[in-house]
Amino acid sequence: MSAAPRTFPPLYKSSGKESEDRLAFFHILERLKTQKRTGWVDNGIPNAESISDHMYRMAVLAMCTSDTKLDVAKCVMLAVVHDLAEAQVGDIAPREGTPKEEKRRLEAEAMHNFVHEMLHDSPAAQRIMALWQEYEERETPEAKFVKDLDLFEMAAQASEYEKAHGKDLQPFFDSSVPHLKHPEVRAWGADLLKEREARRFLNLITVPQLPTPYGCSIVISTEKSGITSRTLKTGR
Repeated sequence: MSAAPRTFPPLYKSSGKESEDRLAFFHILERLKTQKRTGWVDNGIPNAESISDHMYRMAVLAMCTSDTKLDVAKCVMLAVVHDLAEAQVGDIAPREGTPKEEKRRLEAEAMHNFVHEMLHDSPAAQRIMALWQEYEERETPEAKFVKDLDLFEMAAQASEYEKAHGKDLQPFFDSSVPHLKHPEVRAWGADLLKEREARRFLNLITVPQLPTPYGCSIVISTEKSGITSRTLKTGR
C-alpha cells in the first residue's frame, strides 16, 4: 500500500507588521526541532533525530575542519541554513517519488515566503537567502565542503543507529561515503567505515569458553555492541 501524498502547511501571509511577521518566522523554526528525518522513520528507528539535530552536528563538524582555505564561519552558517526550507515542506524522501525539480521548486517557494512575507527583505533575510542559494548551487569550496558534511553526518548517524538498534542500514552508507570529495571528510568517512567493520566483526565472535593454563578459564560475553564483559574463573 503506497503512502498518502505529502501535504504542506499553508504559506504564511504577511500581517503587514514587521515585528509580528518576524516572530512568526522564529516560531516556524520550531518545526525543524520537532520534525523527524524521514529516512530514519521509514526504517523504524525509534526516537529518530530531527532536522535540526542533523544540522547542529553538521555545524559543529564544520568547526572541526583543519582546512585553512575554508571560511569556517560561512561553513557553519551554511550548515545551519541548508535545510531551512524543510520547516515548511518537511524532509521529502526519494521514496515519495517527488521529482527533483518539484522538490527544488517547493523549497525555493518556502524560502521566498520566509524572506519576503516573514522577514520583509531585511538584511538578515537577504543573508539567509544568499547562504541557502550558495549551498544549493554548490559552486564555492564552502558549499561543496558542507555538502560533504551533510553526507558524512548521515553516515555517522546510520552507524550509531546500527549500533543502538541492531539494524543493517547499508543503503545510507552506499549513498554517502563513496560520494565524499573533500580530502579531510573522506578521511573521516574512512575512519567511520573502519570503526563500523570492527564492530561488525566483533558481532560475529562467539567464544563460549577459552581454556587457559593453571586451571583457569576465561569466559567472554559478546553482544551486538561488542564485547561487554570478561569473567575470570579459576579452577583452584
